[in-house]
Amino acid sequence: MTQEPLVVFTPSGKRGRFPKGTPVLTAARQLGVDLDSVCGGRGICSKCQVTPSYGEFSKHGVIVREDALSEWNKVEERYDQKRGLKPGRRLGCQAQIMGDAVIDVPPESQVHRQVVRKAAATRVIEMDPATRLYMVDVAEPDMHEPSGDLQRLERALRTQWDVPAIRCDQTMLAKLQKVLRKGGFRVTVALHKSHADEVARLVEVWPGLHESGLYGLAIDVGSTTVAAHLADLDTGEVKASSGIMNPQIRFGEDLMSRVSYAMMNPGGEAEMTAAVRDAIDTLAGEIAKEAGIDPQLIVETVFVCNPVMHHLLLGIDPVELGQAPFALATSESISMPARELDLHTINPRARAYILPCIAGHVGADAAAVALSEEPGKSEDLVLIVDVGTNAEIILGDRDRVLACSSPTGPAFEGAQISSGQRAAPGAIDAIRIDPETKEPRFRVIGSDKWSDEVGFAEETAAIGITGICGSGIIEAVAELRMAGLMDESGLIGSAEATGTSRCVAEGRTNAYLIHDATAEGGPRIMVTQGDVRAIQLAKSALYAGARLLMDERGVDRVDRVVLAGAFGAHISPKHAMVLGMIPDAPLDKVTSAGNAAGTGARIALCNVAARVEIERVVREITKVETAIAPRFQDHFVAANAIPHKTDPFPELARIAPLPPVAFNVGGEGEEGSRRRRRRKA
Repeated sequence: MTQEPLVVFTPSGKRGRFPKGTPVLTAARQLGVDLDSVCGGRGICSKCQVTPSYGEFSKHGVIVREDALSEWNKVEERYDQKRGLKPGRRLGCQAQIMGDAVIDVPPESQVHRQVVRKAAATRVIEMDPATRLYMVDVAEPDMHEPSGDLQRLERALRTQWDVPAIRCDQTMLAKLQKVLRKGGFRVTVALHKSHADEVARLVEVWPGLHESGLYGLAIDVGSTTVAAHLADLDTGEVKASSGIMNPQIRFGEDLMSRVSYAMMNPGGEAEMTAAVRDAIDTLAGEIAKEAGIDPQLIVETVFVCNPVMHHLLLGIDPVELGQAPFALATSESISMPARELDLHTINPRARAYILPCIAGHVGADAAAVALSEEPGKSEDLVLIVDVGTNAEIILGDRDRVLACSSPTGPAFEGAQISSGQRAAPGAIDAIRIDPETKEPRFRVIGSDKWSDEVGFAEETAAIGITGICGSGIIEAVAELRMAGLMDESGLIGSAEATGTSRCVAEGRTNAYLIHDATAEGGPRIMVTQGDVRAIQLAKSALYAGARLLMDERGVDRVDRVVLAGAFGAHISPKHAMVLGMIPDAPLDKVTSAGNAAGTGARIALCNVAARVEIERVVREITKVETAIAPRFQDHFVAANAIPHKTDPFPELARIAPLPPVAFNVGGEGEEGSRRRRRRKA
């Protein structure tokens, strides 16, 4: 008896025998091969393109002849004439198996196609979104079979796509009949299938074949900024990214000041909720416009945020988070209609998913970082620091993962700094101070040139030199220390003590002058003693949080450090270590993960299994509460020194030995000597 043809699919390697005349798409489905199709095998959508190979394949034990597949048919010819097929490609729904075959499924035809992350090329996102497109042929009404349009649509989905049941809201029911008839009872539907719900939700319906795609928003609601990524739910491609300042800043720059506002002002939490929701809705419209898509095609949103932002986004009073035991209203993930968050610009039936929180001060943003960076799978001990107004810190490896948050405040983002500003054109974002001449050179956002390079003035003429942003102030303070203009305690020396007129007296303290454009009506950009103190407080909180986690693990060193967050991506590892923001480690082991929380949100947007995974992972993370930890204050005080009062930094000493200057009372140097003489008199 003649054996049925053997079919091998690559790259999956799945194989099976099928009767002659079996469509390639049918064989792929029966074997569980990732071969996409929206139209259900009608030769309309072109998602199921495959590339057959011919010749001898010893690895697979087959010889594939030219007649292994049926000849081109009229459907394929028509599609090729209208839209074009790449040479060698066939439509899987039309090509039939006639002999042994080896068939490659290209990446663009795979259901779970992979998308390379921008921040780490070795990581990929497997596409399996909760909301997908399905084209169906619905039976027309029949007087002898009095079922409703919705029931016949449900029956069509069950028989053609194996979707057992659907539900829809009144707004969809109101438009369903017109769309069905406009499409001649052939429609494309968008179904949302949650990992926690057995029934699919009918999100949208279009007449005939819908080819304009579906989109989702991954949104990171931070204390200072709100960042959004608009992603194609079919390919995972980020169509546009944008961000805005969180309008809640007007109620308080840090989290606890916003909690206080809610405590002191009846209805204050509702004000803050309305402000951030309106901003997100506006941002959604703007990002859709930037990408050139209809905002009604945005059918899904994923949110990550710290606990206070989480509660305010949901309209929950955050007061309980401002006092021990820092109780969350809920720590679990939330799936809900996006319209309940007042998102009116996008599709009215869009769904929203909010990642779970880890603890009262460690939120969904930290969970997203854990999803993105996977510390629980690390062979070595990794410290992940998401730098922001409220820093999230994760320490872990395959044995155990711990997490905490530290209230760093907004200084790292340029707030509370005398010449500080947000990262915008004209802001100084990098600086170097010559240790011999004590002269600065700097770079501003909007120009690639340094201030001492030819053409800098011309390139910055239009944008100006307007202030200093977070990464700039971090580098400035670290450079002052490396150049011997500031001592270990953070005190800036006088002009006499440092030998440079750049150090100018400001009352009883000194400041360092970076740029003076007052003669032209511009700003005078300085690093003041108050700026240094603000940075010291922020970095001390950050370092103390990391040390608490290290104490819990019983270690004094970490193997590597990952700087996360949109801001963390722009921090120089060397300057961060000089400042003492992070524990000592080899510089080549200090890397940036970019906006890891945003990446985690995108992973959850594009893959429902990732939602199951992070909901499991957060239950296994050990939470350390910095607010009540007895040793936090000790670590905080010791970390006030730059880089640290007691912890050794041998790796830093190898690359950047710090001058042993002292400008404080009783220290070495002219200023200390002068003060001692005054005291004796």
